[in-house]
Amino acid sequence: MIASDAVPVRLRVVLADDHAVVRTGYRRLLELEEDMAVVADFSDSDSTCQWFSGNEADVLVLDLSMPGRGGLETLARVKARQSGLKVLIFSMHDNPAMVAQALRAGADGYLTKSSEPDALIDAVRRVARGERALSADLIDALAGEGGRAAHLTLSPREFEIFRLLATGRSVDEIASRLFLSAKTVANYQTGIRQKTGLATTLDMYRHAEAHKLLDGSE
Repeated sequence: MIASDAVPVRLRVVLADDHAVVRTGYRRLLELEEDMAVVADFSDSDSTCQWFSGNEADVLVLDLSMPGRGGLETLARVKARQSGLKVLIFSMHDNPAMVAQALRAGADGYLTKSSEPDALIDAVRRVARGERALSADLIDALAGEGGRAAHLTLSPREFEIFRLLATGRSVDEIASRLFLSAKTVANYQTGIRQKTGLATTLDMYRHAEAHKLLDGSE
């Protein structure tokens, strides 16, 4: 017989954000809930992915602006390690193109950091139940994210490299940052040019600026 006051099974939550103060705030907020437990938190992609190589969680709350491989790559890698993991992006990026790319890459929800604290708690529960959670301010913007913009033809990996190319990063710099070979990045660069029709770095920069795809943190 189950006691009426039984403690609910806790959702195992992992936090990945490069700001320690932010992670501490998230942890304190979520652990006030009886049905949640923060089992780990990390400041970079490699540490996050390494943890998921030998451990499991229910929900990963992930920032897109991560040192090293970046948020989209982290998302893909942890999903490959644990297929049932739910990933909630919690980011300063509110550009519809960024949101769309994250959802295409496998994110189960997306909240902007301007959201109220209760929205984060609700979103963690919703993605854990298999629902999609989006900030209210993103729903209308996503509905209009379509059409013929060149960046919409890119895969999440191509989009990540495109943004770095648009900031003037060299092939070697991008390869080092994303832990890829220079040849692989060069191949991506060729594919990006073919898909978008943007032949030069200046073309890419102008397109990225026009569509507000850069935030100065690349």
